[in-house]
Amino acid sequence: MMNSKNYALGLGLFSVPKGLNDDLEGTLDMLASIGFEELEVFGPYTFSDEKTKQEWAATSQMLGFSASGFYGHTPEDFVSKVNDRGMSIPSMHTDIETLQHNMSALGEAARKIGATYVVLPALPEPYRKNLDDYKRSAELFNEIGKNAREEGIRFGYHNHGYGLKPWGTERPMDLILEQTDPDLVFFEMDLFWTTAGGINPIELLDKYPNRYKMLHIKDMKPIKEFQGDGSSPQEWFGLFSNMTSCGKGDIDLDGIIKKSKEIGVEHFFVEQDMVVQPEVALKESFDYLKTL
Repeated sequence: MMNSKNYALGLGLFSVPKGLNDDLEGTLDMLASIGFEELEVFGPYTFSDEKTKQEWAATSQMLGFSASGFYGHTPEDFVSKVNDRGMSIPSMHTDIETLQHNMSALGEAARKIGATYVVLPALPEPYRKNLDDYKRSAELFNEIGKNAREEGIRFGYHNHGYGLKPWGTERPMDLILEQTDPDLVFFEMDLFWTTAGGINPIELLDKYPNRYKMLHIKDMKPIKEFQGDGSSPQEWFGLFSNMTSCGKGDIDLDGIIKKSKEIGVEHFFVEQDMVVQPEVALKESFDYLKTL
């Protein structure tokens, strides 16, 4: 078991995308000065599927920034900048198309930056319209996981807000966990979206020990569940105002972190999506979590 306070804290870089877009070196300096030891990058990358790149181009116009991946640098140059500041990159977020069609290039990039995990951050709507879709997605995850293992890396799935509420007698998230091979498919729990879906994160960590290898740590104030099943962007955006720095909300982060250390979670990433004043908010989260 990991010592109670001896754990590295990382950051999901979608917390600071505009800073990375506008001032890569300065933003990396800021993250290192706070004390973060690990970073999780997000795509698309130069090798990502063309469909994903086109979708990102449209989305990024609305968000006000366009940079992603390695921010115009080669994987080697980018990881050098990160390593020079005492940080590492154990995980990469990517997309379903790249995972299916460009695994070789993804694996090559992961090896160059030292990443162990390639993670699907969201399951597109056509893959989750009904329980049969979820069953097919579980089969696809096993296939992706096998291909990832052949590249020397691990495939992970990050839950969003959907699949957490029961559909009839079955809960899709249970279906995915139970119908995927634990040697091929690993999981990253997002505490905010899991809570919004009406599940206590400790319940899943208890029920599926050793499946969860990463956390996205966010806090929520007050606790609020989705009005529906969490499947629509409108429901997600409706809860963004409830996101707050770790320790300032009502999620039982103390209990969750303790349980996570007990059951084999390896990486703990703070993520406060596109947070305002990151130098303040992220330091608040870091300082609080280091007391746990």
